[in-house]
Amino acid sequence: MKKILIFVTNHATLGKTDDKNGTYAPEITHAVHEFITAGFDYDIASIKGGKGPLYGEEADDEVNQDILKDDKFKAKMSNTLSVQEVDQNDYAAVFYPGGFGLLSDLAQNAEVAKITAKAYEAGKIVGAVCHGPAALLPIKLSNGDALLKDKQVTSFTHEEEIDFETISKIPFLLEESLTRSAGSYVKKGPWTHHVITDGRLVTGQNPQSAHGVGQAMVSLLQA
Repeated sequence: MKKILIFVTNHATLGKTDDKNGTYAPEITHAVHEFITAGFDYDIASIKGGKGPLYGEEADDEVNQDILKDDKFKAKMSNTLSVQEVDQNDYAAVFYPGGFGLLSDLAQNAEVAKITAKAYEAGKIVGAVCHGPAALLPIKLSNGDALLKDKQVTSFTHEEEIDFETISKIPFLLEESLTRSAGSYVKKGPWTHHVITDGRLVTGQNPQSAHGVGQAMVSLLQA
């Protein structure tokens, strides 16, 4: 059975504020739903291991609520693998759900970046949604190039940050960072479903795109 490695944040607040944060629940639950529906297993890991902070658990949709109630998911989120416990050879894909928390840890973490780089260079699939693409920023391949070099990507946008009233609280503006780092950055209107597949890299714009990223990753895994 092919297995997917999901990296989540250990950072439980929005930037340096006291606002509850972490991983945005619907962005992990909708992707997990697509993975398990297709018959794939998954593990959840973080930099430090242990409980992965979640927010958005109250999101009123059936998929989110079903996965949040699943005993296997609850156990994996309550006891995430630490980066030292992860062997990329065990997985066929790596996925980064969003949430503002990862802007404060995964977006700068060299250890996780190295694991994902090795996975990608071994022919595996990498996916990310909403703020998840921030974790792609530090990834360097063995030739020294950034993973994002010449890649077309998307993410949570400047306009969506304004709409969500987080523009003054986030550690950095993801759209700007990706525009400077990637081959090209492409977005649609705020809160529009938007998924880009560029080779073995899949990115989605916002929470509305989480299931689409999961579906695109499944399609690549089944190819």
